[in-house]
Amino acid sequence: MIDFATLTGSMATALGARYSGVLAIAMNWCSARVNVSKQCGERLCAFPLDEDYEAGLDSKVADIKQCSQAGEADHILASRFLKRFVDDVPWLHIDLSSSTLRRGAGHCGERRDGFGVAWGWGC
Repeated sequence: MIDFATLTGSMATALGARYSGVLAIAMNWCSARVNVSKQCGERLCAFPLDEDYEAGLDSKVADIKQCSQAGEADHILASRFLKRFVDDVPWLHIDLSSSTLRRGAGHCGERRDGFGVAWGWGC
């Protein structure tokens, strides 16, 4: 399963506008997608989804938080949040908050519309 979504703005802080971030349960599956993305010009950068981030979702007022109030590693925390709903299904989260692709990187020019289509088809 692959989802494309904008969960937080922290991905844009981490990467700028020329990459999209990716987080995944199966890192070997993720690595193959990252390699294809570089060939297509729709570049992905993999981020960790380690277990020790899970405590950042604890809340005193809700069942679970999606991100932190401090903003630290929000893209990782938001992906840990999503992970709770996919169980062990092979899953990639492509965060679109940083993929403005300025100066025409990739196949969709200066806009987010269509990001991932080229690498999704293997170029």
